[in-house]
Amino acid sequence: MLKRIVVLLLVLCTGPLALAAETYPVRGRVIDRLTRRPVAYAAVVIAGQEHLGAPTDSAGRFVIEHVRPGIHRLAVSSLGYKSALTPEFILTAATPPVEIELEEDPGRIEAVTVAPSPFRRPAESPVSMKIIGLREIEKSPGSNRDISRIVRSYPGVSFSPIGYRNDLIVRGGGPSENRFFMDGIEIPNINHFATQGASGGPVSLVNADLVREIGFYTGAFPADRAGALSSVLDFRLRDGNPDRQTFKATLGASEVSLSGSGHIGERTTWIFSLRRSYLQLMFKLLGLPFLPDYYDGQFKIKTRLSEHDELTVLGLAGIDDMRLNTDEKGEDAEYLLSYLPRLKQETFTVGASYRHYAGRHVQTLSLSHNYLNNRNIKYLDNDSSTEENLRLRMRAVEQKTTLRGENRSYLGRWTVRAGAELSYQHYTNSTRQRLYSREALLTDYRTRLGTIGWGLFAGADYASTDKRLTVSAGLRTDGCDYSARMRRFWRQLSPRVSASYALDASWSVSGSAGLYYQLPPFTALGFKDTTGALVNRDLDYLRVVQTSAGIDWRWRDRLIVSMEGFYKAYGRIPRSVADGVPLTCKGDDYGSVGGEELVPTARGRAYGVEWMVRWQVPGRVNLVGAFTLFKSEYRSDSGTSYLPSAWDNRYVLNLSGTWDLPRAWSVGAKLSAIGGVPYTPYDEEKSSLREAWDAAGRPYYDYARYNSERLGGFAQLDLRVDKTFYFRRCMLGIYVDLQNVTGSKLRQADVLLSTGVVENPEAPAAEQRYRMKRIRQESGTLIPTLGLTVEF
Repeated sequence: MLKRIVVLLLVLCTGPLALAAETYPVRGRVIDRLTRRPVAYAAVVIAGQEHLGAPTDSAGRFVIEHVRPGIHRLAVSSLGYKSALTPEFILTAATPPVEIELEEDPGRIEAVTVAPSPFRRPAESPVSMKIIGLREIEKSPGSNRDISRIVRSYPGVSFSPIGYRNDLIVRGGGPSENRFFMDGIEIPNINHFATQGASGGPVSLVNADLVREIGFYTGAFPADRAGALSSVLDFRLRDGNPDRQTFKATLGASEVSLSGSGHIGERTTWIFSLRRSYLQLMFKLLGLPFLPDYYDGQFKIKTRLSEHDELTVLGLAGIDDMRLNTDEKGEDAEYLLSYLPRLKQETFTVGASYRHYAGRHVQTLSLSHNYLNNRNIKYLDNDSSTEENLRLRMRAVEQKTTLRGENRSYLGRWTVRAGAELSYQHYTNSTRQRLYSREALLTDYRTRLGTIGWGLFAGADYASTDKRLTVSAGLRTDGCDYSARMRRFWRQLSPRVSASYALDASWSVSGSAGLYYQLPPFTALGFKDTTGALVNRDLDYLRVVQTSAGIDWRWRDRLIVSMEGFYKAYGRIPRSVADGVPLTCKGDDYGSVGGEELVPTARGRAYGVEWMVRWQVPGRVNLVGAFTLFKSEYRSDSGTSYLPSAWDNRYVLNLSGTWDLPRAWSVGAKLSAIGGVPYTPYDEEKSSLREAWDAAGRPYYDYARYNSERLGGFAQLDLRVDKTFYFRRCMLGIYVDLQNVTGSKLRQADVLLSTGVVENPEAPAAEQRYRMKRIRQESGTLIPTLGLTVEF
């Protein structure tokens, strides 16, 4: 069957008379970043193949003939401008013209050579920031073009080998501490089946076909990016094709998708993506007791209203339905089915951004709205025949509308920026849940909460004439009307500063320091007790002080070796009254977190050292090696001792590489290793109580021994092979991705499970106990994937 599909695709691509094409032309235009006028007589070459190039004409246009297909960059230089290196792009028959923006350099008046570095770092964040290009997105082994998995190759990023999840754990911080932006519009979550109040899920909501590159910040966050404590993922989408309509069909690891790129008239371009999951089929083959099914869609429309004005409209939406596979047998399935809820979610974000270029000043005004509808339902033994079996029925809806304005002024060596945000957030929750407690067995509450939030930010960047010194400073403040404490925006003053200095042509040092804040999740702010009162009014903005310092060595802009140390000090962290666990140590499972009584007394710290080696040879080799040694700890308040956090793996090692071979073949490999995570033993006495087990369907932890035990380490090897066929009319790609080729197993703590047999039926109901059993837990298996891509 697969052979027939491949043959059919080849016929569609080539047609009866088409022959394989060996080269394509690269077309494009070079313009001034601020004036939007063409830059004439600029030198444009293929990076790494400087013999292939062409000058721009008087209209700023260029054509480079006879370029071999594949992933390329363009290097550009012109008298009076800074040299530039474009993001990576795939050259095929459908590649649109490349638009390149040059920034004026008043200090450059002499002739120049084209030698921009592929290891770009913006002046705003010269430390703790990485640019992830198209090659890594398309060909990263074991990642299957999933954004949350791709960033695991970088320093400071941990991963979970358990649970088939995409939780992003950065520098010892939890999944709730990350923020996501797409072309300047905030995206609350980038995963399907998100854990409300945190993040994560088994697969990305973002289709990589539409992504041009990603800015990944693990510190030194820009002042215009609010709410991050551990990382910022800044997606930059491609523009549509202004010359023709093109389409791309992909059969991937977990879904089938169709994306397109084109134009409407001469001023408007568009891109879109639609995906349909078959992840539920793969999970059923793997024998998993939950079957996630999803749809998602994206679009971006960009219109040039005039030479100095442009409007961008984008959207991202997902529909999720996770059913329980009650046909699956065995003790492992029995345990998961005992507590996992049936989960349904709908989420979307829409936004519009207007940009005006006024000489050296650029104004941006954006309006966005995001929405999440999360529903969980659970019955005892998954028997919905009677309402007496109901254990959880929850529907929670979060919405946020944001208006944001910003001005950036480019004043020679200085870049000055300032802006403001105004938002309205609306949260509703209807929850009926059976909980085990001596006071009550049932909680039933409804909440409706609306808050107005605001933010102000300003900053400046400076680069010296010789480019050796780069300094950035910023200030931000946020507030909202949830409580009198949160209205005092001066309590959330968030200063930050970073700097980088080149000691010579190879060595440079850098450092940063900042104070960052994050609003608690609305699952916590909107939680009510049995009397209907909001019990978490005393919560405050979460706070972290983060510092870092590093040194790096570069060789011929091909090899970079760096070391960076970091320290994070957390305060005002919500702590659960029921179990004493900080809220930031939760969120690595399905459902929601934050719906409980909390107090803002927890403290935390994370510190460590990161090493990275990166070697790039354009068109041939891309190698990344990263090792992080760290500790992540929390304590209940300032008077207690530190304990390991849920993310305290101690070390993370990632070695990955891709090699481009002749005839459009490429191979890749990735070795990942991670230290054992701490865990909390079970409270066997409480878990065996019949009323307690029937309320939760799972064992209870002994929080007096929180994270007192630790699992063993884990390592896995992933391999990938790609082959691409380029034709006159289209491109056909085939890849094989093998995750965990060695079949490595992670030994987990045994699970405590009820047998359903009451040992003392004659006792009062409150004292009856189930006979318990232990189940050996082990995870890890080979996951093969065959993918097909056709672009036409």
